[in-house]
Amino acid sequence: MAHPSYDRQRHALVDLLREKGIADERVLEAIAAVPRHEFVDEALRHRAYKDEALPIGLKQTISQPFTVAYQTSLLEVQPGHRILEIGTGSGYQAAILCELGARVLSIERHEPLLKRTRDLLKDLGYRVLARHGDGTLGWPASAPFDGIVVTAGGAVVPDPLLEQLRAPDADRPGGRLIIPIGEADKQIMLRITRTGPDSFEREELMDCLFVPLIADH
Repeated sequence: MAHPSYDRQRHALVDLLREKGIADERVLEAIAAVPRHEFVDEALRHRAYKDEALPIGLKQTISQPFTVAYQTSLLEVQPGHRILEIGTGSGYQAAILCELGARVLSIERHEPLLKRTRDLLKDLGYRVLARHGDGTLGWPASAPFDGIVVTAGGAVVPDPLLEQLRAPDADRPGGRLIIPIGEADKQIMLRITRTGPDSFEREELMDCLFVPLIADH
């Protein structure tokens, strides 16, 4: 349900993100459209539109809005793109991708969190195909993907995610993987673009800090 106070706070957040360097207006429009307060605990809703990460239980967080906007901008999402999200979490990132017209698939390793988030996304009208599993293995049956975004920090880039990026063709560049890589206390954001059947371009971008990316095997 719309709430004027939240609307004002949401648009103030968009202005702040623009000041911090988010230049993709489509991403900013998506931030303006998604009710972030619905994705946090009721006790924390007064902080929902601050540019900060917040706890969502099970030692997980909803990412800082700047980080969500930044990762989403790096994906360069177009309507109809197939995007795989590793780490469904609160569902906020998935909702932003839906607002951009993406076909979103998402994997979450915490089953109780997944159930709660799946119900919330459905209630808010966001169509996300989400399942429980080890995100480092990707979703081979639904590959290839135009983009993969990882919302947890890993020590290395999982090979299955690279393999599941769409190869470039005459009309489109290859798929992009956005992933934070590094130690537990500091990571760097990478954008890896598939440039051919067995070739990739790697860009090292800003420093960041995410919850750990955990593999089941």
